[in-house]
Amino acid sequence: MPPPTVPDRPRRPDPPETGPVEPVEPAAPAGAAEPTGRPGPADGREPRRNRPAGEFPAGDRRVPRPRPGRPERSGRAPLAVAAAVAAGWAALLGYLPVAVVLGVARFAEGSGEVVGAARLGLAGWLLGHGVPLQTEAGPFGLPPLALAMLAAWRLNRAGVHVSRAVRVRDRPTLGRALAVAVAVGIGYGVLGGLAALLLGGAGPTVDPVRAAVTLAGFGTLAALVGAVRASGVLVVVARRTPLVFRDGLRTGVVAALLLLGAGAGVAGLAVATGGGEAGDMIGAYRTGVLGQAGITLVSLGYAPNAAVWAASYLLGPGFAVGTDTVVRTSEVSIGALPAVPLLAGLPQGPLGGVGGVVLAVPVLAGMAAGWLLARRRMRSAAERNVPPPGWAALLGAAAVGGPVAGVVLGAAAFLSGGPLGGDPLAEVGPAYWQVAAGATVVVLVGTLIGAAATRAVARD
Repeated sequence: MPPPTVPDRPRRPDPPETGPVEPVEPAAPAGAAEPTGRPGPADGREPRRNRPAGEFPAGDRRVPRPRPGRPERSGRAPLAVAAAVAAGWAALLGYLPVAVVLGVARFAEGSGEVVGAARLGLAGWLLGHGVPLQTEAGPFGLPPLALAMLAAWRLNRAGVHVSRAVRVRDRPTLGRALAVAVAVGIGYGVLGGLAALLLGGAGPTVDPVRAAVTLAGFGTLAALVGAVRASGVLVVVARRTPLVFRDGLRTGVVAALLLLGAGAGVAGLAVATGGGEAGDMIGAYRTGVLGQAGITLVSLGYAPNAAVWAASYLLGPGFAVGTDTVVRTSEVSIGALPAVPLLAGLPQGPLGGVGGVVLAVPVLAGMAAGWLLARRRMRSAAERNVPPPGWAALLGAAAVGGPVAGVVLGAAAFLSGGPLGGDPLAEVGPAYWQVAAGATVVVLVGTLIGAAATRAVARD
């Protein structure tokens, strides 16, 4: 019997040959926005509807919004803290050079006490701000202007730093800049009072109240200059100031600086001429190399004082080096002087002959300032394609420059003088009101001549 046959299974048809299958994106619902090309949920980021409010996916550079109930940080430092730190830093940087110089001179004399050197440095630091010292020989109130300039510069920077710390520039107003300056001044005044208390009663003494008040005023004025510059208040005030007054203010300051520069040159020439006598004075102290170096540095601290006195000498009023003494171009009457190298260049008599040419220096300084004024105004007019300045505006600015120069030089003369003990050196330095009056007249004439001559030549 033949075996049964098994029927063949039907074969499934082969699938048709097709290309790669592309995923089909679901159709967007009606009313949905068009795709923007930003990655969606398929790139591994969490959908926006599932993220907590205020948070953003990883990789997003946007700053998260602050959570409700949390105060937003402003980045401003407290005014009191910033002012205290800035005032302390300015005081430290002003004190250290004085302590080092006077400490070197003290160690050279054989008095190697660190505490004594530190106290002497405090006394010199206070003297540099115009605080008189009470000594056994009488009041000592001749401030070294080089130290005063250093302190003013550091306080200027303190005003800049505090203004930036409290972000005065966000709302630049004169009131906010003044608040910064007052805060720095108060901190500086407190440090001055503490320094006076630390001096105690041995050696030179200082009234703590006067020290605090003097350093507070000094710090406020110096910090105000930095605050108005850093905050932009100076630009706002300048835009509201008439152009004639702005030009006159700049011209007067330039004339005063030119006169002080001329005075510095004359003083340096006088000291160089009497260099032999100055060297003998330094060698007479017999304090060794370190001591002589300290004496030289102390003399350099009074170099700006000598420049102001020489400018007063050129202007005519001159200066005094003791009671009932005078040093001017037409008269020299001095008595016995201390062995100070800076006084070695004093003239021995009135100027005569060719020496009288130096009297023309103040007028030339004023003419140079007037020339600069006219050139600046004409160059500005040419750049803006406008007519050159008229005679009234130009001469008005030149006339304002005279009183401004008088105020600047009078203030410098006031700060450069003071007593060097009791009689006969109770009066040292120029008479500030005479310097102010003389500078006003001389600079006024010089600036008018310089501005008018420059304008007339340019017109031709």
